[in-house]
Amino acid sequence: MYIIYHCFGSAHSSVIASAIHVGMLPTHRIPKTQEIVTLPYYDQTRREEIGSPFYVGRDELGIEVYILGMANNKEVLIKSLDSLLKIYHIKENQLILVDSLSQINTITRIGGFLSRRLGLIKIGRPLTIKGVQKAYYQFVHLVETVKDQVWDSSMGDPSHSFE
Repeated sequence: MYIIYHCFGSAHSSVIASAIHVGMLPTHRIPKTQEIVTLPYYDQTRREEIGSPFYVGRDELGIEVYILGMANNKEVLIKSLDSLLKIYHIKENQLILVDSLSQINTITRIGGFLSRRLGLIKIGRPLTIKGVQKAYYQFVHLVETVKDQVWDSSMGDPSHSFE
């Protein structure tokens, strides 16, 4: 089974959610700035890398966790992934897509725009971190919901998309 946390640019929300999922970030407290900024891929993904999945790690059940930026092509990429599953005869329940962008607040959006789009990293990155810290427990809740779904799916057939 594979889990892909996706967002606009695979630089902020998907990185945070996937890091929580694989245990790189705590669930019981808000991480410090240094813990966030040192995460692999945090505020690093370049525009030309959008659409490429990045491996983050394995969770406690051995499930591989990835991040993926979809930009404004979410529907197209999801349709492509569904088609690839069918072409390679992979059961839909082997891939769970999780929209982490829904957890992002305005502070993080502005910071991400400044940092990734305008290249104003010294201004934008601290804003993204403040926004993530403010919404952190929403990310924890999202990940816990996904993990509950995966755990329950071992008893049945889960939906392949979690949005």
